[in-house]
Amino acid sequence: MLKLKLHWQIFIAIAIPIVLKIVLDAAGYPLDKTTSVFGLNIYEACNFVGTMFLNGLKMVVVPLVFASIICAVSGLSGGSSLGRLGGKAVGFYLISSFLAIMVGLLLVNLIAPGIVDGQPAKDILNLSSGSDVQEKLASISGRGSGDFAAVFLRMLPPNLVSAASDNGQMLGLITFAVLFGFFMMQIAADKRDVMQRFWQAVFETMMLITMFIMKFAPIGVLGLIGKTVIATGFDGLRPMLVFMFTVIAALAAHAFITMPLILKFVARVSPIKHYQAMAPALLTAFSTASSSGTLPLTMKCVEKNAKVSNRTAGFVLPLGATVNMDGTALYECVAAMFIAQAYGLDLTLGTQFIIVVTALLTSVGVAGIPSASLVAITVILAAIGLPAEGIGLLLLTDRILDMMRTSVNVFSDSCCAVVIAKSEGEKDVLT
Repeated sequence: MLKLKLHWQIFIAIAIPIVLKIVLDAAGYPLDKTTSVFGLNIYEACNFVGTMFLNGLKMVVVPLVFASIICAVSGLSGGSSLGRLGGKAVGFYLISSFLAIMVGLLLVNLIAPGIVDGQPAKDILNLSSGSDVQEKLASISGRGSGDFAAVFLRMLPPNLVSAASDNGQMLGLITFAVLFGFFMMQIAADKRDVMQRFWQAVFETMMLITMFIMKFAPIGVLGLIGKTVIATGFDGLRPMLVFMFTVIAALAAHAFITMPLILKFVARVSPIKHYQAMAPALLTAFSTASSSGTLPLTMKCVEKNAKVSNRTAGFVLPLGATVNMDGTALYECVAAMFIAQAYGLDLTLGTQFIIVVTALLTSVGVAGIPSASLVAITVILAAIGLPAEGIGLLLLTDRILDMMRTSVNVFSDSCCAVVIAKSEGEKDVLT
């Protein structure tokens, strides 16, 4: 019996609810939140299955990230190697995020999605009410980057257990894991060896648990996509088609032009092979809209398929899942520009510069969870003098675009791992 590869199973799981929605609606049997089969509500069933899968992935994130970073840091040959690896990763992340923002800024200026028939779109779009906006923001409050100083404060959480329980505080967990791994190497050799073997065993155990959870990925993805399709349908996307096209075109340009050029000419590897290696992680990122939730599979694909060492992947990927958000930074820029256009704001070079800088800063530390960037966008809107209610323009399409930008975030993280691995002299990468 032919066994499909995981990414094909996930792709089929994505397609099934979309096809069913189209066919049933056309046949006069609309698929919505009230649809039931044999007394079972389809929407609630999809929500349950999807949430179970996503919770399973989130369950392993903290121990996997903690053990992975400790193993990676302790495997480095001293503090100079750690500093070199960290410097390369941060440098790559800043450059790639800046390039993503500039791609978004270029396209949003060319297409001008916030202007319809020469008029600001605010006057003709059906905006969500203020209460809807506040409800959406309340549901994700505390999950964004907050103010800039808070990003650095979260690097040193006063309560590590509390920080570990909140995906928005992954930065503190990573900081502690780096310190733990570094100073673990400073203790006596006999004790150090025991600790290294222990954390390596924890890491390998967590990878096995992750692989077990991923066996249920097609079912989980089916539930997540089914829930989204049933809840939003297709009609709600029509008023925002131009905005959606702008964001999708910018994300595609970054994912299929900017990053492949970096892989080709900086890392000197085949971009096609890298797409193939990362396909399961990218499809999972698309379906879950969670870079943190996808992290276990991202690490598996980078290490097993792209053949990047655990020494590099174990340090770079958890860091990237927290601080590298190319797709999010691009989206924040395009969304803020779109809202500014829709409200008729005069977009001078100074205003656009503020948007670029603020998008770059707020993308650092944004939690790898669905819709967290909406809070970061409020920072940008405040910086250019617009009310947070402007986010009402984004609610119709946020979930779909969140899925797409998360895939770009994950892909950029994986590209960073490959580039750094090649710069460190690893020979087997994408061979």
